[in-house]
Amino acid sequence: MMKKALSLLMVCVLAMGLSTHATAQKKAAARKTARTTKTTTKSTAFKSKGNGSFIVISKKDLNLRVYSKDSTLLAEYPCCLSKNKGDKQRKGDMRTPESPQGKPFKITAIQDASTWRHDFKDGRGNIKAYGHWFLRLLTPGHSGIGIHGSTNNENSVPGRASEGCIRLRDQDIITLKEKYAYVGMPVIIKSESQGLYPWEK
Repeated sequence: MMKKALSLLMVCVLAMGLSTHATAQKKAAARKTARTTKTTTKSTAFKSKGNGSFIVISKKDLNLRVYSKDSTLLAEYPCCLSKNKGDKQRKGDMRTPESPQGKPFKITAIQDASTWRHDFKDGRGNIKAYGHWFLRLLTPGHSGIGIHGSTNNENSVPGRASEGCIRLRDQDIITLKEKYAYVGMPVIIKSESQGLYPWEK
């Protein structure tokens, strides 16, 4: 009788162990599936934005153009560039940097700039100046350069009035951000003497 009770107890313990193990396996599988789904979603989202489109900014024509991977023109916006002409050499020289041949700059961050302020030392004080978005650029050797809106400065677009950044009209920076911009997007900034590339004609 005692033997039978012990055997029955061992069977129960074994069954409980197997059940616990199966439950743990199910939970682990569910976590793995959740991670895989999350990763896939992130990857797909990046691919849908990072589709090879790129930006070309012309100092000569004062415009910003968005092209698809196959160089089809997708959008064009007037822009405001630096007060001074030429390639940026140092901080405070009021020049927009030019990307080296074959080495475009890249968008490193897309930041909400709707509350950002700046004092242009023109008597207006510390005012909102960047529109809603700031597309920060990686410009080796220089920092703080980006593509942004022109709150309180819309009449400067198109033109030459910035301290080095690229200004768009406020609505245009919103459209650029929502429809085309992505982190990692290549940005070519041409010199004043550079006209259209052969594939732009």
